[in-house]
Amino acid sequence: MPTNIVTQLAVKSHDTPDEKRRPDKTEVDVVSLGDYTVGRFTFKPGWRWSDCIKPVVQTDSCQNNHVGYCVSGALSVETTNGNRISITAGNSYTIPPGHDAWVDGDQPFVGIEFLSAAEFAKAPGT
Repeated sequence: MPTNIVTQLAVKSHDTPDEKRRPDKTEVDVVSLGDYTVGRFTFKPGWRWSDCIKPVVQTDSCQNNHVGYCVSGALSVETTNGNRISITAGNSYTIPPGHDAWVDGDQPFVGIEFLSAAEFAKAPGT
């Protein structure tokens, strides 16, 4: 297993992120901390990857790897081979490429992402 080494002391707030992305019903707030990129993803009720992010990234399914933690709300994820999980507050999660996802219920989903934040919801070539 590879070892990650942190070489600097750093702190940043997602309330004043280095980068903001705002596709439909989506807020992605990204901070860079040395060699690491961390994102706060907020998906509003009615959000679905295939409706809100697919038009931006132009792929048939989400091709990002995700490792994260759900702060609040609920998200369902279905892989292209039909496997499905539900993510709720307090859950940590991994999601492989090849999936769709949608917010469950009337509360926003808020997740902290440790792997996909650098690329998620970015148009090709940006």
